[in-house]
Amino acid sequence: MTTPSTFGGPGFRPRTGTHDGDLGRHWSACGVSNDGEALRAVLLHTPGEELRYDEPPDAWLMLERPDLDTISRQADAIAAFYERRGVTVQRHTPARPTPPNTLFMRDLFTMTPHGAVLSRMGSEQRAGEERQVAATLASRGIPLIAAPLGAACLEGADALWLDQETLLVGLNRRTNAGGLDTLARVLPEVHISPVPLPSLTQHLLGVLNFLGPRHVAVWIGRTPPSLIQSLSAQGVKILALPDSPELSAGRAMNWVCLGPGEVVMPAGCPDTRQRLLAAGIGVHELEVSEYRKAGGALGCLTGILARG
Repeated sequence: MTTPSTFGGPGFRPRTGTHDGDLGRHWSACGVSNDGEALRAVLLHTPGEELRYDEPPDAWLMLERPDLDTISRQADAIAAFYERRGVTVQRHTPARPTPPNTLFMRDLFTMTPHGAVLSRMGSEQRAGEERQVAATLASRGIPLIAAPLGAACLEGADALWLDQETLLVGLNRRTNAGGLDTLARVLPEVHISPVPLPSLTQHLLGVLNFLGPRHVAVWIGRTPPSLIQSLSAQGVKILALPDSPELSAGRAMNWVCLGPGEVVMPAGCPDTRQRLLAAGIGVHELEVSEYRKAGGALGCLTGILARG
């Protein structure tokens, strides 16, 4: 009698290949291993009634109250820009109600070459956003490969890929040592480089951002000198930007790298724009006034699903 396939008989077909080979086949194509490579796919939130909250803006980590009609128009313009660039735009439309800070998709997961590591937010105001984005990512076919446990906190805007071998991770009130350990556990082949951040800094993304592969801009005065020295020693090209109201109030560095030598940045920051142009960087500008009121800008609101 022939053994049935369910018991390992001749009809049983052992699985071959690897998880990474399943991306684009059994899972959606996704992955990031260098934050300076070409942008391929993003996740954006559609602003909704959650922004009509009753509490003072500070209760939701915001600077001012965004106007829902205006931010909705800005959100549509941002999505349309990405789509014109050939970037696939996925929409995050969680069940309502959702916390107001759901605007900022970059914080809610860290994309790796193998799939998404969920965040565990460092503030109580944002607790629960992780579950909602997990549902969205899963529905879009993105593998969820890990989540922080215990008291670990991890936010995606603190994790920046220098290259496939090095992940820079900011340590502060939003991402702690447990969050760093989470990434180290799931990415044993990667050097996880901790970057202690100064006060009045939200995320690593706010003081260092990419202009292309192994080409970064740093906010002098906010970026730890040891990090600048380390990057320089590794041959990373560095554009130093001096402290200015454009970087603080204007969120000028809160841009998105579109690929080698090209960014889209917040409008209304002419000095920073000119410094980028002088460095040979192609610059696009989008209006994000209402996102600034909420405490972020383009880099924060754009969840990165794929580069390369």
